[in-house]
Amino acid sequence: MRVVATAGHVDHGKSTLIRRLTGMEPDRWDEERRRGLTIDLGFAWTELDDGCSVAFVDVPGHERFVPNMLAGIGPVPAVLLVVAADEGWMPQSEEHLDALHALGVDEGLLVITRSDLADPREALEQARDRLRGTSLADIPAVQVSGHTGAGLDELAKELDAMLHRLPPADLDADVRLWIDRAFAIKGAGTVVTGTLQGGTLRVGDRLSISPAGLDAPVRALHALGSAAESISAPTRVAVNLRGIALDQVRRGHALLTPGRWWTTDVLDARIHPSSDLPQELTLHIGAAAVTARVRPLGADTARLTLRQPLPLRIGDRALLRDPGGHQVRGGVTVLDVRPPQLRRRGAARARAEVLAGLDGTPDGLDELNRRGLVRADELAAMGATPPGTGPWLMSERHRAHLAARLREVLAEHRRGHPLDDGMPAAAAVRALRLPDPALLPDIAAEAQIPLEGGRLDGGTGLPATVARAVEQLRTGLREHPFRAPTAEELGELGIGDRELAAAERTGALLRLGPGLVLLPDAEHVALPRLAELDEPFTLSEAKRALDTSRRVAVPLLELLARRGHTQRLPDGTHRLVR
Repeated sequence: MRVVATAGHVDHGKSTLIRRLTGMEPDRWDEERRRGLTIDLGFAWTELDDGCSVAFVDVPGHERFVPNMLAGIGPVPAVLLVVAADEGWMPQSEEHLDALHALGVDEGLLVITRSDLADPREALEQARDRLRGTSLADIPAVQVSGHTGAGLDELAKELDAMLHRLPPADLDADVRLWIDRAFAIKGAGTVVTGTLQGGTLRVGDRLSISPAGLDAPVRALHALGSAAESISAPTRVAVNLRGIALDQVRRGHALLTPGRWWTTDVLDARIHPSSDLPQELTLHIGAAAVTARVRPLGADTARLTLRQPLPLRIGDRALLRDPGGHQVRGGVTVLDVRPPQLRRRGAARARAEVLAGLDGTPDGLDELNRRGLVRADELAAMGATPPGTGPWLMSERHRAHLAARLREVLAEHRRGHPLDDGMPAAAAVRALRLPDPALLPDIAAEAQIPLEGGRLDGGTGLPATVARAVEQLRTGLREHPFRAPTAEELGELGIGDRELAAAERTGALLRLGPGLVLLPDAEHVALPRLAELDEPFTLSEAKRALDTSRRVAVPLLELLARRGHTQRLPDGTHRLVR
């Protein structure tokens, strides 16, 4: 199926044309039929001679109902632009054309209606002149009469040709169905309708309603008046939602594939044509209409702050309209859906320079290089293909920047905590403001900084004063390897247990316990002396052999036993393990 919208001034025969083409009545309200005036969106469909199905979204042409018209044409890729031969180009013809051009719609047919009431050539010439320079400048034209049926065969032929020019939809795309109608059916519940531009809907799918964030299970699907288990784009579709009250959903909301869209109330965009814009306008995209505060940045770029968040992607097309002035003020191409804050002096100017180089084409690598660090799923939700695997993506430049910063942070930590066994990884994560601790190993590897046991660079050297004191201890221990310095001697050297622990980490000392240290090779020096004793030997005999005190001998023998060099027997004596 293909979907086409109508456009044109009120009472130029749009609905009559749809009736002729489909045999269906597009006007749904009794008041519309009584007044002969389309007020809200109408829908009808038919099958062409070659089997191609086409659904029509019939929009109102009166200026009072322009928001309804925009909700209809927003998601539709092609249009029947209708101009009456007996009236020619009219004000709403102009506003509808402005809207279509702003949205970038470039496929359509110019249909001159009421050709039985006046010579259509003048209206055709007017229309051609107005279309010049717009996205619809070169569309084919057909002259018809809804009253007599003249020209309808040619219209059907041109319509079929246009439908075959439209690009195929991506059936695997993430679903974003802009809701243009919501109603309740007794016994079924809430039903919403919209134009499905991409993706596939299936009964049983769990969708999300934006901006409410509600979980919306699909109970049933209908297209062209028939139920289906699955429906693929492009098509008009009715979705029966389970567990959703009618007052929870309305026109302008969207049904989304959960977790796959970036919902935002701030975006940067290119405005075309560029012009002086009021501070507040209405942004129309899909079937949504949201008040937007406009902050110009560059010659043709601006930041839009929305009153209500919308699910948007880079490259989306929208338009800005002044509802008070009944005027389309410009088309919008979304450049960034997660723009940086503009807080510092000169930030807006710098941002304008960045935006000047963007064209609205989502490029994963370019986005990554601009952002430095981003989650892969967030990048996909913005509309760009992630240039890599894993939950987080980091640009080479940002990785190098963070590595340099990590070296600075580690140096600062060493100066402030010279005796620490490196820097805790959690402290480094905080200092670098990393959103995920799992990013630190990659940065540490880039900085060539060891990361082991939750600490960075555990092999730090000793401060000069501590190193000198430790060397004095080592000198004394070389003469008497097992005469450990006393607490008083350590105090005179200005060494506490933190300094001794740091010396042990650097391999300068062996710490048997708090305040008790020997040289690192003490166990290897002790074993030959103990081997000269008769076995089993007692603690007292070990003390004499090692020329030491009980304070040292007990923990040293315990160390030798733990390391498998000696064995303590049940009677409290010891023997070597050979």
